[in-house]
Amino acid sequence: MTATLTESVPFLDLAAQQAEIADEVMPVWQAQLTSAAFVGGPEVAAFESEYADYIGVRHVVGVSNGTDALELAYRAVGVRPGDEVIMPANTFIATAEAASRLGAVPVFVDVDDEHLLIDPGAVEAAITPRTRVIAPVHLFGQTAPMGLITALARRHDLAVVEDAAQAQGAGGSAGRAGALGQVAATSFYPGKNLGAAGDAGAVMTDDDDIAALVRNLGAHGSAVKYVHDHVGMNARLDAVQASVLRAKLRRLDGWNTARRAAARRYGELLGDVEGVRLPSVRAGNSDVWHLYVVRVAERARVMAQLGAAGIGTGIHYPTPVHLTEAYAYLGGRRGQFPVAEAAAERIMSLPMFPHLTADQQARVAEVLRAAVRN
Repeated sequence: MTATLTESVPFLDLAAQQAEIADEVMPVWQAQLTSAAFVGGPEVAAFESEYADYIGVRHVVGVSNGTDALELAYRAVGVRPGDEVIMPANTFIATAEAASRLGAVPVFVDVDDEHLLIDPGAVEAAITPRTRVIAPVHLFGQTAPMGLITALARRHDLAVVEDAAQAQGAGGSAGRAGALGQVAATSFYPGKNLGAAGDAGAVMTDDDDIAALVRNLGAHGSAVKYVHDHVGMNARLDAVQASVLRAKLRRLDGWNTARRAAARRYGELLGDVEGVRLPSVRAGNSDVWHLYVVRVAERARVMAQLGAAGIGTGIHYPTPVHLTEAYAYLGGRRGQFPVAEAAAERIMSLPMFPHLTADQQARVAEVLRAAVRN
């Protein structure tokens, strides 16, 4: 099949996902309006159980969003003001922000050049007596090198909090993302592989005590109404989002399979294009391709040419967190993390979603090939 010269391709098509589940969730929403069971309740409990079974953990606690999930996970493993949390420099700011909200100090490290995942050697070099947590990020749809990270954590008596927001369904022989550390946090923001119809998130763990504490802290520090054991927060998952997540979870493996097929097609279409560095899958990983991230020179010009042709693109992420204004107080400097910084100047995310067609991908490849050639 060949693409037409005028076809536009969106970066993401959430409407197609919603259309696929509409007939399933609309009756549930109507029942929720009738019952007025809007926060918590059977839909939330059912989703928590189903997602726990899916990723292979004892407990899933649904929460309000991914940032709150990270904060609750950090707090549940004992992060206190002044503690250090080690994380990659090329992540969404929420990984750091959640630590900062507790008065902890984000400690950034570099990543490997091949997969742009956290570098275990850099993690070990960054450990100090104040380190409390290692927070590996499962970036773009594949898991970080968890075997090495967890071994480091055991050797230094540290907790591991996975940031699994981009990796629902990813994993390998050791298990799925969200079940590879002491505790994990994820986001179900609409654009994720498993996305709600608004903000939502979850904390995942095998630890009974951590799960109970997260549930307590996320409900104003209360397990019994008006009995408050801790100074908590309001971070509960609502039933509307849970019903959407249940419907999408039933389709997640199929949608991830479609993403893998799309990634293979991009590899075939772009493998011989000089000037486009394609992503690769880490050995032992099963990538779910939340994002398909290539690296190109003259990115601004290439993106402009793609945009003019109606091709949606993105940058994930244009500024490593240590160089943001928000974290200038930590004294981050250009050149501190050369791999993350060099990647940030070249990375470009191409359209990637389960309903992406072969014709659309051919159109993307056609325009990208012309753009880098020019």
